[in-house]
Amino acid sequence: MRASELRAEILRSVERYYDAAFPERAFQPGATPVPCAGRAFDSDELVRLVDSALDFWLTSGRYAARFEHEFARFIGVRHAMLCNSGSSANLLAVAALTSPKLGERRLQPGDEIITTAAAFPTTVSPLVQYGLVPVFVDVDLGTYNASPDRIEEAVTPRTRAIMLAHTLGNPFDLDRVMDLAGRHDLWVIEDNCDALGSTWRGRRTGSFGHLATASFYPAHHITTGEGGCVVTGEPLLKSIVESFRDWGRDCWCAPGCDNTCGQRFARQMGELPSGYDHKYTYAHAGYNLKLTDMQAAIGVAQMGKLPGFIEARTRNWKRLRDALDGLADFLILPDASEQADPSWFGFAITLRENAPFERKELIEFLESRRIATRLLFAGNLIRQPAFRGVNYRIAGALSNTDVIMHRAFWVGVYPGLTEQKIDYVAESIRTFVHRTDRISGADPQVRRPTPSSAHCGLSRPSSPLSRAGLGAGCWPGGPPHS
Repeated sequence: MRASELRAEILRSVERYYDAAFPERAFQPGATPVPCAGRAFDSDELVRLVDSALDFWLTSGRYAARFEHEFARFIGVRHAMLCNSGSSANLLAVAALTSPKLGERRLQPGDEIITTAAAFPTTVSPLVQYGLVPVFVDVDLGTYNASPDRIEEAVTPRTRAIMLAHTLGNPFDLDRVMDLAGRHDLWVIEDNCDALGSTWRGRRTGSFGHLATASFYPAHHITTGEGGCVVTGEPLLKSIVESFRDWGRDCWCAPGCDNTCGQRFARQMGELPSGYDHKYTYAHAGYNLKLTDMQAAIGVAQMGKLPGFIEARTRNWKRLRDALDGLADFLILPDASEQADPSWFGFAITLRENAPFERKELIEFLESRRIATRLLFAGNLIRQPAFRGVNYRIAGALSNTDVIMHRAFWVGVYPGLTEQKIDYVAESIRTFVHRTDRISGADPQVRRPTPSSAHCGLSRPSSPLSRAGLGAGCWPGGPPHS
Protein backbone atom coordinates (compact mmCIF):
# COMPACT_ATOMS: atom_id res chain seq x y z
CA MET A 1 0.00 0.00 0.00
CA ARG A 2 1.34 3.43 -0.93
CA ALA A 3 2.06 6.07 1.68
CA SER A 4 -0.76 8.30 0.39
CA GLU A 5 -3.25 5.46 0.79
CA LEU A 6 -2.01 4.68 4.28
CA ARG A 7 -2.31 8.37 5.22
CA ALA A 8 -5.91 8.48 4.02
CA GLU A 9 -6.72 5.34 6.00
CA ILE A 10 -5.10 6.76 9.13
CA LEU A 11 -7.07 10.02 8.86
CA ARG A 12 -10.35 8.14 8.40
CA SER A 13 -9.51 6.20 11.56
CA VAL A 14 -8.88 9.47 13.40
CA GLU A 15 -12.39 10.62 12.55
CA ARG A 16 -13.81 7.40 13.97
CA TYR A 17 -11.59 7.76 17.03
CA TYR A 18 -13.00 11.20 17.73
CA ASP A 19 -16.56 9.86 17.76
CA ALA A 20 -15.56 7.10 20.18
CA ALA A 21 -13.30 9.16 22.45
CA PHE A 22 -15.44 12.27 22.86
CA PRO A 23 -19.08 11.19 23.24
CA GLU A 24 -21.86 13.60 24.12
CA ARG A 25 -22.49 13.98 27.86
CA ALA A 26 -25.70 15.21 29.41
CA PHE A 27 -25.48 18.18 31.76
CA GLN A 28 -26.27 17.42 35.41
CA PRO A 29 -26.51 20.60 37.53
CA GLY A 30 -24.21 20.40 40.51
CA ALA A 31 -22.37 17.37 39.15
CA THR A 32 -21.16 18.41 35.70
CA PRO A 33 -18.36 20.98 35.83
CA VAL A 34 -19.08 24.42 34.35
CA PRO A 35 -15.62 25.70 33.35
CA CYS A 36 -15.00 29.38 32.81
CA ALA A 37 -13.05 28.61 29.62
CA GLY A 38 -11.90 25.72 27.53
CA ARG A 39 -11.06 24.29 24.16
CA ALA A 40 -13.83 23.59 21.65
CA PHE A 41 -13.07 21.24 18.78
CA ASP A 42 -14.30 18.39 16.61
CA SER A 43 -12.71 15.73 14.43
CA ASP A 44 -11.26 18.29 12.01
CA GLU A 45 -8.68 19.44 14.56
CA LEU A 46 -7.58 15.87 15.27
CA VAL A 47 -7.36 15.01 11.57
CA ARG A 48 -5.23 18.05 10.76
CA LEU A 49 -3.02 17.47 13.78
CA VAL A 50 -2.31 13.90 12.72
CA ASP A 51 -1.92 14.95 9.08
CA SER A 52 0.80 17.37 10.15
CA ALA A 53 2.42 14.78 12.41
CA LEU A 54 2.66 12.37 9.49
CA ASP A 55 4.75 14.94 7.62
CA PHE A 56 7.18 14.85 10.56
CA TRP A 57 8.03 18.48 9.84
CA LEU A 58 8.66 19.46 13.44
CA THR A 59 9.02 23.23 13.16
CA SER A 60 6.97 25.83 11.27
CA GLY A 61 5.91 24.65 7.82
CA ARG A 62 2.99 24.53 5.41
CA TYR A 63 0.29 24.78 8.06
CA ALA A 64 2.03 27.71 9.77
CA ALA A 65 2.20 29.62 6.49
CA ARG A 66 -1.50 29.03 5.88
CA PHE A 67 -2.47 29.93 9.44
CA GLU A 68 -0.52 33.20 9.29
CA HIS A 69 -2.16 34.13 6.00
CA GLU A 70 -5.69 33.36 7.19
CA PHE A 71 -5.20 35.04 10.56
CA ALA A 72 -3.82 38.25 9.04
CA ARG A 73 -6.73 38.35 6.60
CA PHE A 74 -9.23 37.87 9.44
CA ILE A 75 -7.77 40.72 11.51
CA GLY A 76 -7.43 42.94 8.44
CA VAL A 77 -3.67 43.50 8.47
CA ARG A 78 -0.84 42.62 6.09
CA HIS A 79 1.32 40.46 8.34
CA ALA A 80 0.89 37.82 11.05
CA MET A 81 3.86 36.18 12.78
CA LEU A 82 3.09 33.07 14.80
CA CYS A 83 4.89 32.35 18.06
CA ASN A 84 4.64 29.95 20.99
CA SER A 85 2.30 31.92 23.30
CA GLY A 86 0.41 35.16 23.77
CA SER A 87 2.91 36.12 26.45
CA SER A 88 5.74 35.63 23.96
CA ALA A 89 3.75 37.70 21.47
CA ASN A 90 3.72 40.58 23.95
CA LEU A 91 7.44 40.12 24.54
CA LEU A 92 8.12 40.19 20.80
CA ALA A 93 5.97 43.28 20.26
CA VAL A 94 7.83 45.22 22.94
CA ALA A 95 11.22 43.88 21.85
CA ALA A 96 10.56 44.93 18.26
CA LEU A 97 10.12 48.55 19.30
CA THR A 98 13.60 48.54 20.87
CA SER A 99 15.28 47.67 17.56
CA PRO A 100 18.08 49.95 16.35
CA LYS A 101 16.48 49.64 12.91
CA LEU A 102 13.82 52.10 14.12
CA GLY A 103 16.39 54.85 14.58
CA GLU A 104 15.30 57.67 16.88
CA ARG A 105 11.88 56.09 17.36
CA ARG A 106 13.27 53.00 19.11
CA LEU A 107 12.30 52.50 22.73
CA GLN A 108 15.16 52.75 25.20
CA PRO A 109 15.52 52.06 28.92
CA GLY A 110 13.80 54.76 30.98
CA ASP A 111 11.16 55.52 28.37
CA GLU A 112 7.62 55.61 29.76
CA ILE A 113 4.85 53.33 28.48
CA ILE A 114 1.25 54.01 29.51
CA THR A 115 -0.67 50.91 30.59
CA THR A 116 -2.94 49.60 33.36
CA ALA A 117 -2.26 47.71 36.57
CA ALA A 118 -5.62 45.89 36.30
CA ALA A 119 -4.07 43.52 33.81
CA PHE A 120 -2.61 40.12 33.09
CA PRO A 121 1.05 40.34 34.14
CA THR A 122 2.58 39.52 30.76
CA THR A 123 1.00 42.62 29.27
CA VAL A 124 3.37 44.60 31.48
CA SER A 125 6.28 42.24 32.23
CA PRO A 126 8.03 42.81 28.87
CA LEU A 127 8.17 46.52 29.64
CA VAL A 128 9.98 45.80 32.88
CA GLN A 129 12.27 43.26 31.22
CA TYR A 130 13.42 45.85 28.67
CA GLY A 131 14.04 48.56 31.26
CA LEU A 132 11.00 50.60 30.26
CA VAL A 133 8.86 52.39 32.85
CA PRO A 134 5.21 51.32 33.09
CA VAL A 135 2.94 54.27 33.82
CA PHE A 136 -0.22 52.92 35.41
CA VAL A 137 -3.59 54.60 34.94
CA ASP A 138 -6.87 53.64 36.58
CA VAL A 139 -9.74 51.91 34.81
CA ASP A 140 -13.51 52.34 34.79
CA LEU A 141 -15.67 49.78 36.55
CA GLY A 142 -18.09 48.10 34.19
CA THR A 143 -15.89 48.38 31.10
CA TYR A 144 -12.63 47.64 32.98
CA ASN A 145 -10.67 49.72 30.48
CA ALA A 146 -8.66 52.89 31.03
CA SER A 147 -10.48 56.06 30.07
CA PRO A 148 -8.78 58.21 27.39
CA ASP A 149 -8.86 61.19 29.78
CA ARG A 150 -6.70 59.31 32.28
CA ILE A 151 -4.35 58.24 29.51
CA GLU A 152 -3.96 61.78 28.20
CA GLU A 153 -3.28 63.11 31.70
CA ALA A 154 -0.47 60.56 32.03
CA VAL A 155 1.47 61.77 28.98
CA THR A 156 4.83 63.43 29.69
CA PRO A 157 7.83 64.25 27.50
CA ARG A 158 9.19 60.79 28.40
CA THR A 159 6.10 58.96 27.14
CA ARG A 160 6.91 56.88 24.08
CA ALA A 161 4.15 54.27 23.77
CA ILE A 162 0.77 53.00 24.95
CA MET A 163 0.26 49.29 25.59
CA LEU A 164 -3.24 48.25 26.63
CA ALA A 165 -5.36 45.12 26.61
CA HIS A 166 -8.97 44.96 25.49
CA THR A 167 -10.16 43.69 28.86
CA LEU A 168 -12.12 40.43 28.68
CA GLY A 169 -12.80 41.17 25.02
CA ASN A 170 -14.20 44.67 25.56
CA PRO A 171 -12.33 47.17 23.32
CA PHE A 172 -10.88 50.31 24.86
CA ASP A 173 -11.62 53.62 23.14
CA LEU A 174 -9.55 53.21 19.99
CA ASP A 175 -10.66 56.53 18.50
CA ARG A 176 -9.26 58.53 21.38
CA VAL A 177 -6.20 56.37 21.97
CA MET A 178 -5.09 56.41 18.33
CA ASP A 179 -5.73 60.15 18.06
CA LEU A 180 -3.69 60.76 21.20
CA ALA A 181 -0.89 58.55 19.88
CA GLY A 182 -0.87 60.42 16.59
CA ARG A 183 -0.65 63.82 18.27
CA HIS A 184 2.22 62.76 20.53
CA ASP A 185 4.00 60.41 18.10
CA LEU A 186 3.51 57.37 20.34
CA TRP A 187 3.69 53.71 19.49
CA VAL A 188 0.53 51.69 20.22
CA ILE A 189 0.51 47.99 21.07
CA GLU A 190 -2.90 46.34 21.32
CA ASP A 191 -2.94 43.31 23.58
CA ASN A 192 -5.75 41.58 21.69
CA CYS A 193 -5.30 38.23 23.42
CA ASP A 194 -8.76 38.31 25.04
CA ALA A 195 -10.57 40.07 22.20
CA LEU A 196 -10.16 38.07 19.00
CA GLY A 197 -13.09 39.02 16.79
CA SER A 198 -14.07 42.18 18.68
CA THR A 199 -14.74 45.25 16.57
CA TRP A 200 -14.62 49.01 17.02
CA ARG A 201 -16.88 50.87 14.60
CA GLY A 202 -17.00 47.68 12.55
CA ARG A 203 -13.22 47.26 12.30
CA ARG A 204 -11.41 44.37 13.99
CA THR A 205 -9.41 45.07 17.10
CA GLY A 206 -5.78 44.26 16.47
CA SER A 207 -5.80 46.28 13.25
CA PHE A 208 -5.48 49.73 14.89
CA GLY A 209 -2.15 49.68 16.71
CA HIS A 210 1.31 49.57 15.20
CA LEU A 211 1.49 46.06 16.64
CA ALA A 212 -1.08 43.74 18.19
CA THR A 213 -0.91 40.36 19.88
CA ALA A 214 -3.06 37.23 20.13
CA SER A 215 -3.09 34.14 22.32
CA PHE A 216 -4.11 30.62 21.33
CA TYR A 217 -4.01 29.09 24.80
CA PRO A 218 -6.97 26.69 25.37
CA ALA A 219 -8.86 29.35 27.33
CA HIS A 220 -8.89 31.75 24.38
CA HIS A 221 -11.17 32.24 21.39
CA ILE A 222 -9.30 29.70 19.29
CA THR A 223 -6.58 27.37 20.43
CA THR A 224 -3.45 25.62 19.24
CA GLY A 225 -2.72 24.36 22.76
CA GLU A 226 0.12 26.75 23.41
CA GLY A 227 0.53 29.49 20.84
CA GLY A 228 0.33 33.16 19.99
CA CYS A 229 0.74 35.69 17.23
CA VAL A 230 1.93 39.23 16.53
CA VAL A 231 0.23 41.18 13.75
CA THR A 232 1.18 44.43 12.04
CA GLY A 233 0.57 46.38 8.88
CA GLU A 234 4.15 47.60 8.63
CA PRO A 235 6.75 45.52 6.72
CA LEU A 236 9.68 46.83 8.77
CA LEU A 237 8.02 45.83 12.05
CA LYS A 238 7.22 42.42 10.55
CA SER A 239 10.87 41.76 9.74
CA ILE A 240 11.97 42.93 13.19
CA VAL A 241 9.44 40.73 15.00
CA GLU A 242 10.52 37.73 12.94
CA SER A 243 14.15 38.46 13.75
CA PHE A 244 13.53 38.56 17.50
CA ARG A 245 11.39 35.42 17.24
CA ASP A 246 13.97 33.50 15.18
CA TRP A 247 17.13 33.75 17.33
CA GLY A 248 17.69 37.41 16.37
CA ARG A 249 18.95 36.53 12.91
CA ASP A 250 18.88 39.01 10.05
CA CYS A 251 17.96 36.39 7.44
CA TRP A 252 14.28 36.07 6.56
CA CYS A 253 14.42 32.69 4.80
CA ALA A 254 11.83 30.21 6.09
CA PRO A 255 13.09 26.93 7.60
CA GLY A 256 14.21 24.63 4.82
CA CYS A 257 14.30 27.46 2.25
CA ASP A 258 17.83 28.81 2.00
CA ASN A 259 19.06 31.74 -0.09
CA THR A 260 15.64 32.88 -1.33
CA CYS A 261 17.07 36.39 -1.73
CA GLY A 262 20.00 35.13 -3.82
CA GLN A 263 22.42 37.14 -1.64
CA ARG A 264 23.18 34.73 1.17
CA PHE A 265 26.94 35.06 0.63
CA ALA A 266 27.02 38.54 -0.92
CA ARG A 267 26.52 40.87 2.03
CA GLN A 268 28.78 43.00 4.17
CA MET A 269 27.40 43.81 7.61
CA GLY A 270 29.15 45.52 10.50
CA GLU A 271 32.52 44.02 11.33
CA LEU A 272 31.72 40.62 9.84
CA PRO A 273 33.93 39.33 7.01
CA SER A 274 32.75 40.12 3.51
CA GLY A 275 30.34 37.46 2.25
CA TYR A 276 29.64 36.09 5.73
CA ASP A 277 26.71 33.66 5.60
CA HIS A 278 23.58 35.80 6.00
CA LYS A 279 21.82 32.82 7.61
CA TYR A 280 24.19 33.24 10.55
CA THR A 281 24.10 37.02 10.77
CA TYR A 282 22.31 38.38 13.84
CA ALA A 283 20.71 41.81 14.05
CA HIS A 284 19.10 41.49 17.49
CA ALA A 285 19.57 39.68 20.80
CA GLY A 286 16.67 37.39 20.06
CA TYR A 287 14.95 34.19 21.11
CA ASN A 288 13.52 31.01 19.62
CA LEU A 289 9.77 31.46 20.04
CA LYS A 290 8.41 29.73 16.95
CA LEU A 291 5.21 27.71 16.74
CA THR A 292 5.33 24.13 15.49
CA ASP A 293 3.46 23.08 12.37
CA MET A 294 1.40 20.58 14.36
CA GLN A 295 0.07 23.41 16.50
CA ALA A 296 -0.55 25.52 13.41
CA ALA A 297 -2.54 22.67 11.88
CA ILE A 298 -4.97 22.87 14.79
CA GLY A 299 -5.13 26.63 14.30
CA VAL A 300 -6.13 26.24 10.66
CA ALA A 301 -9.04 24.02 11.71
CA GLN A 302 -10.04 26.46 14.45
CA MET A 303 -10.10 29.43 12.07
CA GLY A 304 -12.99 27.84 10.20
CA LYS A 305 -15.01 27.77 13.42
CA LEU A 306 -14.05 31.22 14.68
CA PRO A 307 -17.14 33.12 13.42
CA GLY A 308 -19.38 30.60 15.17
CA PHE A 309 -17.30 30.81 18.34
CA ILE A 310 -17.71 34.59 18.39
CA GLU A 311 -21.48 34.30 17.94
CA ALA A 312 -21.69 31.79 20.79
CA ARG A 313 -19.67 33.99 23.14
CA THR A 314 -21.84 37.00 22.33
CA ARG A 315 -25.03 34.99 22.81
CA ASN A 316 -23.88 33.51 26.14
CA TRP A 317 -22.76 36.89 27.46
CA LYS A 318 -26.08 38.53 26.60
CA ARG A 319 -28.10 35.69 28.11
CA LEU A 320 -26.15 35.96 31.36
CA ARG A 321 -26.34 39.77 31.37
CA ASP A 322 -30.12 39.72 30.91
CA ALA A 323 -30.57 37.08 33.60
CA LEU A 324 -28.56 39.06 36.19
CA ASP A 325 -29.92 42.48 35.39
CA GLY A 326 -32.09 42.54 38.53
CA LEU A 327 -29.06 42.24 40.82
CA ALA A 328 -27.61 45.66 40.03
CA ASP A 329 -28.22 46.86 43.60
CA PHE A 330 -25.43 44.58 44.81
CA LEU A 331 -23.40 43.80 41.68
CA ILE A 332 -21.71 45.98 39.08
CA LEU A 333 -22.46 44.18 35.83
CA PRO A 334 -20.30 44.58 32.72
CA ASP A 335 -21.10 46.88 29.82
CA ALA A 336 -19.65 47.18 26.34
CA SER A 337 -17.73 50.31 25.50
CA GLU A 338 -19.51 52.70 23.14
CA GLN A 339 -18.81 51.96 19.45
CA ALA A 340 -17.67 48.45 20.44
CA ASP A 341 -19.02 45.06 19.48
CA PRO A 342 -17.08 42.77 21.81
CA SER A 343 -16.14 39.16 21.23
CA TRP A 344 -16.39 38.44 24.93
CA PHE A 345 -13.74 36.45 26.75
CA GLY A 346 -15.53 36.41 30.09
CA PHE A 347 -18.30 37.98 32.16
CA ALA A 348 -16.96 40.30 34.87
CA ILE A 349 -18.81 40.93 38.12
CA THR A 350 -17.81 43.43 40.81
CA LEU A 351 -19.46 43.53 44.21
CA ARG A 352 -20.75 46.95 45.16
CA GLU A 353 -19.49 48.46 48.39
CA ASN A 354 -22.91 48.02 50.00
CA ALA A 355 -23.17 44.32 49.17
CA PRO A 356 -23.96 42.36 52.38
CA PHE A 357 -21.56 39.58 51.41
CA GLU A 358 -17.95 39.23 50.33
CA ARG A 359 -16.46 38.07 47.05
CA LYS A 360 -14.97 35.02 48.76
CA GLU A 361 -18.42 33.89 49.92
CA LEU A 362 -19.94 34.20 46.46
CA ILE A 363 -17.00 32.50 44.76
CA GLU A 364 -17.00 29.61 47.23
CA PHE A 365 -20.75 29.18 46.72
CA LEU A 366 -20.31 29.00 42.95
CA GLU A 367 -17.34 26.66 43.21
CA SER A 368 -19.37 24.40 45.51
CA ARG A 369 -21.83 24.10 42.64
CA ARG A 370 -18.96 23.22 40.29
CA ILE A 371 -19.09 26.60 38.57
CA ALA A 372 -15.55 27.78 37.92
CA THR A 373 -14.56 31.38 38.60
CA ARG A 374 -11.46 33.48 37.98
CA LEU A 375 -10.25 36.75 39.43
CA LEU A 376 -9.66 39.63 37.04
CA PHE A 377 -6.08 38.51 36.51
CA ALA A 378 -3.53 40.26 38.74
CA GLY A 379 -6.10 42.63 40.28
CA ASN A 380 -3.59 45.40 40.87
CA LEU A 381 -0.12 44.58 39.59
CA ILE A 382 1.68 46.92 41.95
CA ARG A 383 0.40 44.81 44.87
CA GLN A 384 1.84 41.62 43.35
CA PRO A 385 5.14 40.21 44.74
CA ALA A 386 6.77 40.22 41.31
CA PHE A 387 6.44 44.00 41.01
CA ARG A 388 8.06 44.91 44.31
CA GLY A 389 11.06 47.06 43.55
CA VAL A 390 10.04 47.58 39.92
CA ASN A 391 10.52 51.07 38.51
CA TYR A 392 7.05 52.34 37.62
CA ARG A 393 4.96 55.50 37.86
CA ILE A 394 1.33 55.93 38.87
CA ALA A 395 -0.62 58.64 37.07
CA GLY A 396 -3.44 59.48 39.48
CA ALA A 397 -4.99 57.17 42.05
CA LEU A 398 -5.65 53.53 41.23
CA SER A 399 -8.87 53.45 43.23
CA ASN A 400 -10.94 51.34 40.85
CA THR A 401 -7.99 49.02 40.29
CA ASP A 402 -7.96 48.32 44.02
CA VAL A 403 -11.73 47.74 43.93
CA ILE A 404 -11.13 45.13 41.22
CA MET A 405 -8.43 43.49 43.33
CA HIS A 406 -10.79 43.15 46.31
CA ARG A 407 -14.27 42.74 44.82
CA ALA A 408 -14.17 41.59 41.16
CA PHE A 409 -14.19 38.18 39.48
CA TRP A 410 -15.47 36.64 36.26
CA VAL A 411 -17.29 33.60 34.96
CA GLY A 412 -17.23 32.01 31.55
CA VAL A 413 -19.15 32.55 28.34
CA TYR A 414 -17.07 30.34 26.03
CA PRO A 415 -18.72 28.21 23.30
CA GLY A 416 -18.64 25.06 25.43
CA LEU A 417 -21.34 26.51 27.69
CA THR A 418 -24.84 25.62 26.60
CA GLU A 419 -27.92 27.70 27.43
CA GLN A 420 -28.64 25.22 30.20
CA LYS A 421 -25.23 25.85 31.76
CA ILE A 422 -25.50 29.63 31.42
CA ASP A 423 -28.93 29.53 33.07
CA TYR A 424 -27.49 27.38 35.88
CA VAL A 425 -24.75 29.96 36.48
CA ALA A 426 -27.29 32.80 36.55
CA GLU A 427 -29.66 30.88 38.83
CA SER A 428 -26.81 30.09 41.21
CA ILE A 429 -25.76 33.74 41.46
CA ARG A 430 -29.36 34.84 42.01
CA THR A 431 -29.83 32.16 44.65
CA PHE A 432 -26.80 33.33 46.56
CA VAL A 433 -27.66 37.03 46.40
CA HIS A 434 -31.27 36.52 47.45
CA ARG A 435 -30.80 33.91 50.16
CA THR A 436 -32.04 35.18 53.49
CA ASP A 437 -29.27 33.63 55.59
CA ARG A 438 -26.34 35.01 53.59
CA ILE A 439 -25.07 36.97 56.60
CA SER A 440 -26.00 35.02 59.71
CA GLY A 441 -25.91 31.42 58.63
CA ALA A 442 -24.66 28.95 56.11
CA ASP A 443 -26.81 27.83 53.22
CA PRO A 444 -27.72 24.22 53.97
CA GLN A 445 -27.55 23.44 50.25
CA VAL A 446 -23.93 24.55 49.98
CA ARG A 447 -21.39 21.75 50.01
CA ARG A 448 -17.70 22.26 50.29
CA PRO A 449 -15.66 21.97 47.05
CA THR A 450 -14.11 18.55 46.52
CA PRO A 451 -10.82 17.80 44.76
CA SER A 452 -12.79 17.29 41.54
CA SER A 453 -13.92 20.90 41.53
CA ALA A 454 -15.28 23.01 38.71
CA HIS A 455 -11.79 23.60 37.41
CA CYS A 456 -11.61 20.07 36.00
CA GLY A 457 -13.65 17.86 33.78
CA LEU A 458 -14.90 17.35 30.30
CA SER A 459 -17.68 19.57 29.06
CA ARG A 460 -19.19 19.26 25.63
CA PRO A 461 -21.34 21.88 23.95
CA SER A 462 -24.28 20.51 22.02
CA SER A 463 -23.81 23.20 19.40
CA PRO A 464 -22.71 21.98 15.97
CA LEU A 465 -19.85 24.49 16.21
CA SER A 466 -17.88 21.89 18.09
CA ARG A 467 -18.83 18.73 19.84
CA ALA A 468 -16.05 18.68 22.40
CA GLY A 469 -14.68 21.09 24.93
CA LEU A 470 -12.36 20.72 27.87
CA GLY A 471 -12.12 23.09 30.78
CA ALA A 472 -8.84 24.94 30.54
CA GLY A 473 -7.95 23.98 34.10
CA CYS A 474 -7.57 20.21 33.67
CA TRP A 475 -6.22 17.81 31.07
CA PRO A 476 -6.75 14.03 30.80
CA GLY A 477 -4.02 12.15 32.58
CA GLY A 478 -2.56 15.23 34.25
CA PRO A 479 -3.03 17.26 37.42
CA PRO A 480 -5.34 20.28 37.49
CA HIS A 481 -3.69 23.62 36.94
CA SER A 482 -4.81 27.19 36.43
